[in-house]
Amino acid sequence: MEAIRNLNLASLLDTFVSLTTAFVLGSLIGLERQVRQRTAGLRTNTLVAVGAAVFVDMANRMSGHDGAVRVVAYVVSGIGFLGAGAIMKEGANVTGLNTAATLWGSAAVGACAGADLIGEALIAALFVLASNTLLRPVVNRINRRPVDEEASEATYRVYVVCRRDAQAELREKIVELLEAAQYPVREVEQHAFGQTDAEIQATLYATAVDSSELDRVTAALQAQPGVSHAFWDSSAEE
Repeated sequence: MEAIRNLNLASLLDTFVSLTTAFVLGSLIGLERQVRQRTAGLRTNTLVAVGAAVFVDMANRMSGHDGAVRVVAYVVSGIGFLGAGAIMKEGANVTGLNTAATLWGSAAVGACAGADLIGEALIAALFVLASNTLLRPVVNRINRRPVDEEASEATYRVYVVCRRDAQAELREKIVELLEAAQYPVREVEQHAFGQTDAEIQATLYATAVDSSELDRVTAALQAQPGVSHAFWDSSAEE
């Protein structure tokens, strides 16, 4: 009855404090990622933190700091292979990360139970379930919100379509107007556009912008002689 002898209220309280810390800090990290709508979001980061805490806490109780260090290495290499099988990539879309993290958390619960740390396994299971159930409404609420352009990280580009004989002057004008708006240009490219026109593409250093500022810049560019179109767009960064 090793499992019953291993039940210790002081140790269980210590485990609870460790997992609560991992849960809270993992949630904070995941919340920031979820707000930015990254693939590994709120629940995924929380599960990783809780799972790692369970493994290390268990090894530390069983064989001290040396055992905990060894378990960390095994967790990184072993569960990584298991989780990789659950992750699917289709073009730019990646699915299965939360499943992989749940597998990691489940492995932590199983490891505790196998080591006769029944109380620790119960606590770990409760936290894994909480990550996947209690946090789900929070994730759904965040995902229903439109992306805040000032909080998001993206690559921003300004485009101008103009007559070819005006592109040299307009290239300088684009750089001038953007720098005046505090959006320095990282790169400028020019391409032929149809038989008589050219397209100028300016990529910004900024990863977050005020959309109204860029609207004013493109409106000023649209008013320049020889310009037929001026607009800007963004693409998400990982």
